Amino acid sequence: MHPPVRLVAIDMDGTLLPSFSQTMSQRNARALKAAQQAGITVAIATGRRTAYTEPLLKGLNLRADTPLITSNGAVIRTLDGDSIDRSHLPAPVARVLCGLLRPFGTVVFTFDRPGHGELVLENLEQANGRIALWVEANRNAIEVVRPLEQALMDGEDPIQGMVAGGIGRMREAEKALKASEWSSRCECVRTEYPARDLAILDILPPGISKGWALRKLAGRMGVDRKETMAIGDNWNDVEMLEWAGQSVVMGNAATELRTMAKTRGWKQAPPNDQDGVAVVLEAVLTRRSRPSPAQL
Repeated sequence: MHPPVRLVAIDMDGTLLPSFSQTMSQRNARALKAAQQAGITVAIATGRRTAYTEPLLKGLNLRADTPLITSNGAVIRTLDGDSIDRSHLPAPVARVLCGLLRPFGTVVFTFDRPGHGELVLENLEQANGRIALWVEANRNAIEVVRPLEQALMDGEDPIQGMVAGGIGRMREAEKALKASEWSSRCECVRTEYPARDLAILDILPPGISKGWALRKLAGRMGVDRKETMAIGDNWNDVEMLEWAGQSVVMGNAATELRTMAKTRGWKQAPPNDQDGVAVVLEAVLTRRSRPSPAQL
């Protein structure tokens, strides 16, 4: 039997959010709040950058010290902006990756600075194709620099890179990167959205992932991995699912990931469009409310 959950890390897109909405369901929002009121630390763990995450949590009345693991683990902050940890991708490595990844799709680098220039790319027209919705949502933060390498010459290191395109091309990009001499100088994680034939290959500092950040956060809190739950739906969630002692894969996850979950002993939640996160958290809270055998 698992010990009571003290920390739960929850992915955002495809997990907390519905498939075709940027607004969390009322049931999921209530479940997050109820978990916090029961003394469970709720951490949001997403590939989104912090500024693209915070607006989705406004109005939910979550605790100000709610941890946000953003940029796939490169940044850890609280909801009210207190910094916990931050990692950087060395600019010299990022410059080389521009040339390596440019043939595969739209390349973007993220800097940990507010406002215009937080996101830098060199071809807005190309980005307006497959990731047009992302461009529109982030337009005020985007700066166009040609060539992209020029944005990496002033000594400031980005926190992550990203290349986006069709699923097939992003799998090819991942193979090319892993076969290159630069594979040991960075991490890459792939997120796929088959319904849109869209994949994102995130390029992170060496050793960084959602799993690394979750382990860091749990250690800071004095929480054992057996007391930690992770909930996710995509390939960039695998590291945190592997680290957590209690892992849950969403029912809308790719077939290959759900098959992996069965071999790893991970549980499966209902899909995101059926409030799967709330179903899991409600069950956790029900178990916590039951008296232990020693109390009977």
